[in-house]
Amino acid sequence: MTVCISYNDTVNKHLQQKLKTLPRTPGVYFHKSASGEIIYVGKAAVLKNRVRQYFQDSRGRDNKTMALVAEIADTDWIETESEVDALFLESEMVKRYMPRYNVLLRDDKSQMYVRIDMKSEWPTVSFTRNPADDGAEYFGPFYNGFALKKALRYLRRVFPYLTRQRRPGQSKLDEDLGLSPRLSDGSAIYKATLRKLISYIKGNRKAIAAELERDMKTAAGLHDFERAADLRNKLRAMQELQRRVCFGDKGFLDISKDKALADLAKLLGLKGIPARIEGYDISHMSGRHVVASMVVFTNGASDRAEYRKFKVSEKNDDTGNIHQTIFRRLSERHLKSWGRPDLLLIDGGKGQLAAAIKARDERGVTVPIISIAKREEELLVHKTGSQIDTAFIKQVRSQPRANIAIHEDGEVYVVNLHPSQRNAGSHSKNLRASTEQNHKEHSKTDKNILATTDIVKLFQRIRDESHRFAVSYHTALKRQQQTKNQLEEIPGVGPKTRRKLIRKFGSVTGVSRASIQELSMAIGEQKAKTVAAFLRDVLKT
Repeated sequence: MTVCISYNDTVNKHLQQKLKTLPRTPGVYFHKSASGEIIYVGKAAVLKNRVRQYFQDSRGRDNKTMALVAEIADTDWIETESEVDALFLESEMVKRYMPRYNVLLRDDKSQMYVRIDMKSEWPTVSFTRNPADDGAEYFGPFYNGFALKKALRYLRRVFPYLTRQRRPGQSKLDEDLGLSPRLSDGSAIYKATLRKLISYIKGNRKAIAAELERDMKTAAGLHDFERAADLRNKLRAMQELQRRVCFGDKGFLDISKDKALADLAKLLGLKGIPARIEGYDISHMSGRHVVASMVVFTNGASDRAEYRKFKVSEKNDDTGNIHQTIFRRLSERHLKSWGRPDLLLIDGGKGQLAAAIKARDERGVTVPIISIAKREEELLVHKTGSQIDTAFIKQVRSQPRANIAIHEDGEVYVVNLHPSQRNAGSHSKNLRASTEQNHKEHSKTDKNILATTDIVKLFQRIRDESHRFAVSYHTALKRQQQTKNQLEEIPGVGPKTRRKLIRKFGSVTGVSRASIQELSMAIGEQKAKTVAAFLRDVLKT
């Protein structure tokens, strides 16, 4: 990996080695000067991708960013569970360290704050760039107002709040939708909800999620299914928020999607610009709760209304599951109702690519298919099976470019669109197609260099979205199985008996801890023995 900065060799090598260990997780990063001073704090949906961008091609950067990069001597980071956690953590770290470049790079623009006036009988939640000494609570600053507002919109599903004071006769639509409090519940309950929202913003998210899940299970155990469903929906909304890329979409708008799509069509020899690109991924745990995801990017942007998910065979076989998924997707019925894709992107290697091609051919459908390898983010293109014109790929292979490296692996072309940034691998020598000398020569002679960085960003977004969507569905299925009431599985124990047990002992755990005598007093000796034997064998308590 080449770091394009001009400090001494010792620091340069230190950074090179450190950047190789960056994780592919959300988090907050800290750029430091040679003296150890934190000079900039930022957040990232994917730390590896975001931090490494600072040390890549500097074309198009402003002078302030160039000055920051030139001063970076070290970088540290903190991983978070989600992009939302990173958003709030960034705000806390900026307040703690006051990095000078965080102000400088923003051109002295005012930052966003969340305002909540808890002294009011019915407090409202609003946004402001000018905090005042008016007795209200202010949270921030947040440098990304777009991300902040998006996060609060999703949080509103979990912690309903007012954005303005209700007036007599005003529509109750938000109240009916669960986005604002029910005034009939009283101000005290509403303020308790707001205190949870404030706690969430301050970072106590695990405790709140655990409390919601605990209350949901208790309500379900007491057969208060309406309340259990409401708590379940709130918990799901919070979990969905944790998985949302709250600032990734905004950042992605900065790249030239039109240029990326046009150059992608040129690279793959497509007949036209791929308006509909579908990404696929498989998620499971040792062959259990196996699910497949299909995400759709229309004209380079995610189209969540078109996302689909599949339950597939319960087996630890990614290639077989990909085959099953693509075979189902390309059925005549789905092609008619969902539309025909312009390009399929499979998350995986040669095996997954071959399985997808086989499924497509069995359906007799014409659609280009490529895959993206996880490790080095290389594109895998089958010479004949991908159904693309490989003329341009062959041309680049015979006339190497600085920004593209291509090698053959059997019947597959392996295309690396960022060869200068890759980590050392088993075939890294074959892929290091350019040196600094070659880069300079090609930049002078090649006036039509592909927007490889933008293409990589596009595929990263598709791959990450397909993975996120698959994992979210997999997690939901797993949680559904885990929260299932085991009493429903006991033969001969009906709803009335289960209700008696829950009322008497509070939960399934309480039932499992009860003695035979205690159970007999509640439901009779025969049923007590049946319940005790089942819980002893199944729950191992």
